[in-house]
Amino acid sequence: MIGLNDELSSPADHGLKPTRVRELARHVFSETGPICETLRLEHRLEQETMAIAVARAMRDDEPLLFEAGTGVGKSLAYLIPGIIHAVDQSRQMIVSTHTISLQEQIETKDLPICRKVFNADPTLAPYAKFKSTVLVGKSNYLCTTRLAHTLADRATLFADADYEELQRIATWADTTDTGLRHELKPPPRPEVWDAVNADSSACSRKHCDCEKCFYQRARARLRTAQVVIVNHALLFALINAGGAQAQGATTDVRGVLFPDDFVVLDEAHTVPEVATNNFGLSLSSYGVDRALKHLFNPRTKRGLFRKHGSTDGQQLVLDALEASQQFFDFIATKLLAQRPILRIREDGAAEPMLDGPLGAIHRLLAKLADKLEEGRERDELLDQKNRIKSVQAGLTEWLTLGDKGHVYWTERGGRKQTIVSLRSAPIDVAPQLRKHLFGCGTSVVCTSATLAMGGSIEPLAQRMGADNARAVAVKSPFDYERNMRVYVAADVPLPSPNEARLALDILTDYIDFCTARVTGGTLVLFTSYTDMRAIAQKLEPVFRAAGRPFLMQGADLSRTELATQMRTLGNAVLFGTDSFWTGVDVQGQALSQVIVTRLPFDPPTHPITEAKCEHIREAGGNPFNDLTLPDALIKFRQGIGRLIRSKTDRGLITILDSRTLAKPYGREFLGSLPTQNYERLNRENRANLFRPFP
Repeated sequence: MIGLNDELSSPADHGLKPTRVRELARHVFSETGPICETLRLEHRLEQETMAIAVARAMRDDEPLLFEAGTGVGKSLAYLIPGIIHAVDQSRQMIVSTHTISLQEQIETKDLPICRKVFNADPTLAPYAKFKSTVLVGKSNYLCTTRLAHTLADRATLFADADYEELQRIATWADTTDTGLRHELKPPPRPEVWDAVNADSSACSRKHCDCEKCFYQRARARLRTAQVVIVNHALLFALINAGGAQAQGATTDVRGVLFPDDFVVLDEAHTVPEVATNNFGLSLSSYGVDRALKHLFNPRTKRGLFRKHGSTDGQQLVLDALEASQQFFDFIATKLLAQRPILRIREDGAAEPMLDGPLGAIHRLLAKLADKLEEGRERDELLDQKNRIKSVQAGLTEWLTLGDKGHVYWTERGGRKQTIVSLRSAPIDVAPQLRKHLFGCGTSVVCTSATLAMGGSIEPLAQRMGADNARAVAVKSPFDYERNMRVYVAADVPLPSPNEARLALDILTDYIDFCTARVTGGTLVLFTSYTDMRAIAQKLEPVFRAAGRPFLMQGADLSRTELATQMRTLGNAVLFGTDSFWTGVDVQGQALSQVIVTRLPFDPPTHPITEAKCEHIREAGGNPFNDLTLPDALIKFRQGIGRLIRSKTDRGLITILDSRTLAKPYGREFLGSLPTQNYERLNRENRANLFRPFP
């Protein structure tokens, strides 16, 4: 799938060399060490504590869960010990993050700081020569070999309109340094990119010029890198594909992705959710259609079967496309007519009408491949054979509910809600993480500003399969008592269908009131797209009339672009939901207030949540206390954490959910605030109590 095992290996002397990682970490982060002397930063005991704990975990190949409050400087606290250990032991450190912004920060800001620290001290100078790289999925790279052959075969593969797109990619290939898809604007059409990207056996050291192929050059950098930066989704996709075990000569190889590596997971509070999403099944009507039309597109009369002169294959694709349309139309009209998502509880939800056509295509591809000599074209056919086989196997698993430990569902998606997806996910991801992450005989360090649930890291550790990991927490060094004011509205109606309209009107009124009195930027966090859009429709004209820039998730800009706009504008109002509760980093007056419209409880109706609740009940637990509340507390802490991002930041937290005051569990949310001082607001007293910072 992503090609981790393309003859990649790393030295594996299993820690026989001595390492000075703990000793040097203590030196670097001490009051007289280069962090303070070179960077002229004040000594942070919390950062020193974390660096020493991380160094110990790496030295002893042990798991560690470390909660580091905002401002501790956790990136340097794991990168510097990790680089020292990687260089000493000739091992690779895998650094995994959840957000693109943190990946970019590590690559462009934190690693250069590490190099500067090492260069400033003669005893550390050898470590300044470390090498690093960013690992992305194989399909993100352009393969110049496949591009050249696709151009040569364009008459049988593409129609004229697609050929123009192919030429655009070829022109871009002459100017790009990385060959990464996201650099090409506008993005390439998926059906054309499929024919030229590196996610194929035809892109290999055997077939490609390693000096010209962008992916092979990236592989070369990966082979020599001590630091490999990856994202959580790719990490778990690679683990699911076999990880280090798939590359080692024996089954007892140490390592998670590569033989003898060790791992740091930043933003680790997201690990259970991301692993759940990547350890399951995901098939869509769009994906099946693309896979078949790569073989033969009836509209353009082009494709792989046309190239190989197989009229039988062309007819088989036509049969499969017809069966696919019938299959997914049945699911859309019979199962998803009344709702956008439906859990499948019994097998046989639809007839396996695609099984025969896909099986026939699979057999024909194998037959065509057997007629060819070893080489690129045979590899291409075998790739397509495996792709069709994977689709067939996925459909069979979904129709039969093949894994008893998974929950299965179907959903509609896409801009027009016309794409039908078949999904599954493990109900309990802990056993897989226990085996394939924490059970790999190597150090796995998990860190975040929010690992604790109700003051304890143990619940998250159990959910992650890290039951035996050492758990440590240090607080933020920021002065929240001085720099944060918290207001809680007491008169917003509790969520209920009967009070929905009134609650929406009062929320609108509060948001208008609070944003008008804060001159800097305001981030308004929602739990409902419907509420967000309804309030935006009422308040956007008000903001614009007041000269306040208004930004909203789901419009034209990405989350990264919206955060950049907020930093630049200085006094914007940004409406966001879900992903905006975490990972957004805007410092200074540009973010002077965070408004929480509702406590972030996940809807209990999603199939994953529903299945997990059933699993907890069957084990004698309480779903609300064991799942719903802990998840909401972590998300709440993440949302609150958007406000104070530096020592000089200050601002307001305004909570518009009166359950915080009215419900017994509200104390948990108030207790998770970084300051315990808060004011109760209502519409009568707010004009006197609500005080922004000058």
